[in-house]
Amino acid sequence: MRYMLDTDICSYVIRRHDPRLLATMQTRARSGAEISISAVTYAELRLGAERSRNAVRHHALVRSFCERLSGVMAWGRDAADAYARIQGRLFDAGTPIGRNDTMIAAHALALGCVLVTNNERHFSKVGGIALENWLRR
Repeated sequence: MRYMLDTDICSYVIRRHDPRLLATMQTRARSGAEISISAVTYAELRLGAERSRNAVRHHALVRSFCERLSGVMAWGRDAADAYARIQGRLFDAGTPIGRNDTMIAAHALALGCVLVTNNERHFSKVGGIALENWLRR
């Protein structure tokens, strides 16, 4: 199984060190699951660190978090094609969810990953995406 964490879940782990969520991540990883983030999420995490009052510490936390993952996935042509389709549909329906979130959803779809998010209502607007919320376990 392949999972992609969205920015909200990553921020939650980094800020709160929630033992339940960390245990879920460890259990999934031990069972052979790949847990990754999109390069878009990585950029958002790095921006948050850059803008924080203690940027050095925050960058170290982001780096430490990313070391626990299977990887930071490059955002390529397949993700870009999926983004264009999804964003076009969302705009046509009058239900856009924001460019970065659409990019993350498109990336998860392009790679065949389950998107792990605490914002199911938001991402459920993207047709065909598999979602899980590890905070509600």
